[in-house]
Amino acid sequence: MRGIARGLYDAVRELPILSPHGHVDPTLLLEDRPFRDPASLFIAPDHYVTRLLHADGVDLDELGVGRGAAMTEAEARRAWWHLCSRWHLFRGTPVRTWLEHELVTIFDVEVRPSAATADHVYDHVAQRLARDDYRPRALYQRFGIDVLTITADPADDLAAFEGLERDPTWTGRVVPSFRPDRYLEPASPAWAAAVRDLAEAAGHDIGDYAAFVQAMEERRRYFMDHGATSADHSHIDVGSEPLSPADASRIFQDCLGGQATAAEAVAFRRHMLSEMARMSCDDGLVMTLHPGVRRSHHLPTEARFGPDTGHDLPVRVEFTDALRPLLSRYGTHPGFHLVLFTLDETTWSRELAPLAGFYPSVFIGVPWWFLDAPEAIRRFRAAVTETAGFYRTSGFVDDTRAFCSIPARHDMARRIDAGVLAEMVAQHRLDEDEAGETAEDLVSTLPRQVFKL
Repeated sequence: MRGIARGLYDAVRELPILSPHGHVDPTLLLEDRPFRDPASLFIAPDHYVTRLLHADGVDLDELGVGRGAAMTEAEARRAWWHLCSRWHLFRGTPVRTWLEHELVTIFDVEVRPSAATADHVYDHVAQRLARDDYRPRALYQRFGIDVLTITADPADDLAAFEGLERDPTWTGRVVPSFRPDRYLEPASPAWAAAVRDLAEAAGHDIGDYAAFVQAMEERRRYFMDHGATSADHSHIDVGSEPLSPADASRIFQDCLGGQATAAEAVAFRRHMLSEMARMSCDDGLVMTLHPGVRRSHHLPTEARFGPDTGHDLPVRVEFTDALRPLLSRYGTHPGFHLVLFTLDETTWSRELAPLAGFYPSVFIGVPWWFLDAPEAIRRFRAAVTETAGFYRTSGFVDDTRAFCSIPARHDMARRIDAGVLAEMVAQHRLDEDEAGETAEDLVSTLPRQVFKL
């Protein structure tokens, strides 16, 4: 079985990377400046790394989290020492797999990180980062990235994306994904300010609900003009009950005036999720949903360092009844693509696979975030394949802010899928040529089709 798996993996290991969802800063590629230091590259932007170090007592400030300015040389070395001296914390985790892949295959590190080797590894990596072939654009080419999709706020002017489009020396493809979450959460204290931001980006006042919807539609078209193929959504649930036009207008005004109840704010958010699906049917943007996350669980850390700093935590989520209103209206609409991700793996076989096994619009997002680990990916394939097969799944998404982890994450996914397919071949559930075709489709065909790349 291992021999079959190696053959399947060898056939796909060098195929181009399609990254339909991630968070790398596009200005890295636009400016193409050398990375400052190993800690700023490997540690500070990667909450996968910082959260375990923080759990062991390291202050996030010592890891460079939330800093607008660069760390000093001494601070960067200190952050690197924290990582290396606590290398054992990552045993058995996919983070260990990714970090080793990055250090060995990209930077040719030949010693295991530890307190004793921290300075040696730091100096080795820093020396490589000073070379032109380790600048962001050179690494982009080396990684074999075909498409890199990066989430962006609807009010973003997309200047970095536009700058890359106009640069005659740039040959890659970096596109935005429309991420309107903060505009759909009127219970947030920052919602009214978000609406003002949207109005400024759209170039007209948003004094009523109709103008709000119009601005959303205009910004979606603006993103599509800059290459966007998807819209990305993350809320605590996926409730999608629509409101009547009169109720939507009334609640919108009450939200602007700070007079809406908590229940009305939730009802408006769920209504707007259904509206986002309606817009996707109209303009063709793929709709991706990854609900069930309690954002910024530790409020003091959010206040000090901001969001996305390692303390977003999963909660249980329900899809079948919550999405019924949305799918009743749009689930069979031609060209509508709805990709459902989850951090609650109990939903894989109970809800997501049956939904994707009926609705032509629904695809199952592969494991990501807390679940993008070898065992979880194997559980995912076992849970969904018997009901939805391989071809109702999305292809791998890396969901990373850590640029050098992109090839590591995709490589791991390719290895695990090769192993899953090899087992099916050994059990005479697939012929080897079918397994090879499926392995390639999971890497290339499916992400292009599902995300319209």
